[in-house]
Amino acid sequence: MDEPFEARPPAQDEQILSLFNDEKTKERGFRMLMDKYSRYVYSYTRRFVYSHEDANDLTQDVFVKIWRFLGSFRGDSSLKTWITRICITTCLSFLKKKKEALALGDDKFTDHLWNVAAQEHYFSADRLEQWLQEAIIRLPEKQRIVFTLRYYDELPYEEMSKALDTSVGALKASYHFAREKVEDYLKKKIN
Repeated sequence: MDEPFEARPPAQDEQILSLFNDEKTKERGFRMLMDKYSRYVYSYTRRFVYSHEDANDLTQDVFVKIWRFLGSFRGDSSLKTWITRICITTCLSFLKKKKEALALGDDKFTDHLWNVAAQEHYFSADRLEQWLQEAIIRLPEKQRIVFTLRYYDELPYEEMSKALDTSVGALKASYHFAREKVEDYLKKKIN
């Protein structure tokens, strides 16, 4: 009688790093890392750039950087925090280049991002979800990053602190102000 199929649990980060650091098993370790983190990296980049195509490209860019720099990962933070930091810097660099290429000021670029988000099928057609996305897009960059990490990923402030190289207190303040702005925006839309 055949054994029922059981999904394998995701690889542990220590196992991934051990395999990656051995030349004989480096590619296997990297494939395991991709299996474990590809969905996370894609969804993270998607929430920042809103475009499916851009998120796919950025996901590839992030994994190229991970491949290039994983050998120098020191373990000062969790692997996920380190990957999040790469996602953040990659997304911010992309958005800065895009804004410059389009020659748009902050407000116009925010409008551009909202138009991209509104055209994408990935985001819910539900009106409240659309308003939430619009409110998040309109946050200042730092607040948008902190709000996204905390609201969607429920990332603890201590991990955010390591990923963003910012104090926990500053992150809590940024999240507080971002949440207030989002709530105010939604209240205006609802009323």
